[in-house]
Amino acid sequence: MASLPPSGQGTRRLLAEVGSRGFSRRSLLRGAGIGALALSSPALLDACGTKGAKVSAGSCVSKDLSSTQKTIVFSNWIGYIDPAKAKDTSTLEKFQQQTGIKVDYRNGDVNDNEQFFAKVSPQLQDCKSTGRDVFVLTDWMAARMVELGWLQKLDHSKMPNVDANLIDSLKSPDWDPHRDYSVPWQSGMTGICYNSDLTDPVTSFKDLLTRPDLKGKIELLTEMRDTMLFMLLLQGSDPGDFKPADFSAAIKSLQTYVNNGQIRRFTGNDYVDDMKSGDIVACEAWSGDVINLLGGGKYKWVPPDEGFAIWTDNMLVPNMAEHKTNVETMMNFYYDPVNAAKLAAWNYYFCPVKGAQQQIGQFDKSAVHSEFIFPSQKVLANGHAFMSLDQKTEQSYQTQFNGVMGG
Repeated sequence: MASLPPSGQGTRRLLAEVGSRGFSRRSLLRGAGIGALALSSPALLDACGTKGAKVSAGSCVSKDLSSTQKTIVFSNWIGYIDPAKAKDTSTLEKFQQQTGIKVDYRNGDVNDNEQFFAKVSPQLQDCKSTGRDVFVLTDWMAARMVELGWLQKLDHSKMPNVDANLIDSLKSPDWDPHRDYSVPWQSGMTGICYNSDLTDPVTSFKDLLTRPDLKGKIELLTEMRDTMLFMLLLQGSDPGDFKPADFSAAIKSLQTYVNNGQIRRFTGNDYVDDMKSGDIVACEAWSGDVINLLGGGKYKWVPPDEGFAIWTDNMLVPNMAEHKTNVETMMNFYYDPVNAAKLAAWNYYFCPVKGAQQQIGQFDKSAVHSEFIFPSQKVLANGHAFMSLDQKTEQSYQTQFNGVMGG
């Protein structure tokens, strides 16, 4: 399958910015092997699960101080917003100027879903403040927090743009069917990136894991759902509906590629650094990062022949946050099509806002028809989502995956 078209104007602009930023929204800690071993500990898995952690409805309520305190503490992944302090050009600056609400934007406070969960779970399970008014997590982790009762219910009357402009495909996820607790920030794809100067095209996950010329020169992601989705596809299983035996078979297959040295290591998006250095020539990668940070060009992102993973990251207001109304004002701001378009023209992830495609040309004409931002139904038809897991199954699968990474 051919690669999706890179940006023209956007790529040239971003190439000048990549060197100063160096990371992106899904950046993880280095040393994935150590982290994997730590996360495989049953005690830590229990701490990150639901034992004694669930909060009953109405038992953990904070006072909203938005009317007197015009502030927001906003935790997000690295490189997931247009330059936050660029005067007269940043969407965040525009929001602050229009509303008088000052945003303490914590770039990179979210490094990884599980790591962030472990960071805030002690406070949330004890009904204490996390020190944050809003954070952004991937749909499966957002679902876990909804189940635990750790999130505040949103007031949709304060964010009419969300109700009017949220694209239909994201309106009713099974874990939050009325979007009572979540508002999508961006969505994206997981596929393959390869350096066309150093290797022939890599267009399938099978090639990534079996081509002799790639041995020791590829990396896979530490996100269990991303990597195992492809391993399940390679086994002929449906990632959206599979059995424990299917997962076990896929794990065994993954272990063989670790054992034979095909996989150099498991990473977060520090694969960006390894691609730049030439330590690897291909990897499992997130769509926006390849344009946003690597700048396109010789770095090609492709949806694998087997299909690709699709996911959504969501804005969430935790219990005990004291500025929910301010956050809802910000959510409403980013669902204005012009503001959404400006953000999307910078980070090159799926835009969840209706009308943004009609506005994005004023920021980047080459982005108007970008499949990275506005994927066609033909592209989306090859996308897969990982099925929802209960706590016990999730812990079992995560432990098995961590065992492979740590081995």
